[in-house]
Amino acid sequence: MKTNQQFKNEALAALRGNWGKAVLLTLVYLILVGIAAGPVSYQSVQMETYMQENGARTVYQMASLMQDPEYLAMAQRLNGTSGLTTLVSILLIYPFAVGFLNSLRKLLVTGDNNLVPNAFHIAFSNYWHKVWAMLWAYILTVLWSLLFIIPGIIKSFSYAMTPFIIEEYPELTATEAIHRSRMMMRGHKFDLFWLLLSFIGWGILNIFTLGIGTLWLVPYMETSMAAFYGEVKNDYELNGGLD
Repeated sequence: MKTNQQFKNEALAALRGNWGKAVLLTLVYLILVGIAAGPVSYQSVQMETYMQENGARTVYQMASLMQDPEYLAMAQRLNGTSGLTTLVSILLIYPFAVGFLNSLRKLLVTGDNNLVPNAFHIAFSNYWHKVWAMLWAYILTVLWSLLFIIPGIIKSFSYAMTPFIIEEYPELTATEAIHRSRMMMRGHKFDLFWLLLSFIGWGILNIFTLGIGTLWLVPYMETSMAAFYGEVKNDYELNGGLD
């Protein structure tokens, strides 16, 4: 298994001269996430502001305000918006996440730096297949999380290669892609955790940029993860791709 630094070096080599396009890709992705999550966040802030403005200082006062018709109307709007946000996330964010990751992997493997066009092309090619694969992986992670938090976290690492697999092997069903991710990640879940943890210093520094550094940090991390995928895929194939 390669070291974290080797994965990062591969990512930096691929991103060299392409940082502008990588930042633009990340910005597009974050805008789409904002479009999906923005209304819910706005209404949640409205409800919190309503509580503060009406002097909710104790649990009793909060419970009393929750029965207020105005608050109930806001809660009802929030529920409706949450449902719409979930639908938008499933139909837009999930497939674009596949496009985002695989456009960076394409840059890493082939040098193709048309990141934004590639992301949209990948996201909306074989569209429903990608939506279902990402949704099913999310559902499985949530179900494991209902047992305890730790199993859910472990399973999220097991399924982490699904976005790459569903694009590279479109002949696989969603269930088969998730299963292959599990097989690839056998013995490598901690390796991925350790790789992501190695970016913690950059994450702390990002705080001092007021979050602007996210536009550089995210493609750096995800391109490193694409390099990681290449390594675990090779390991899986060298072992005969045994399920």
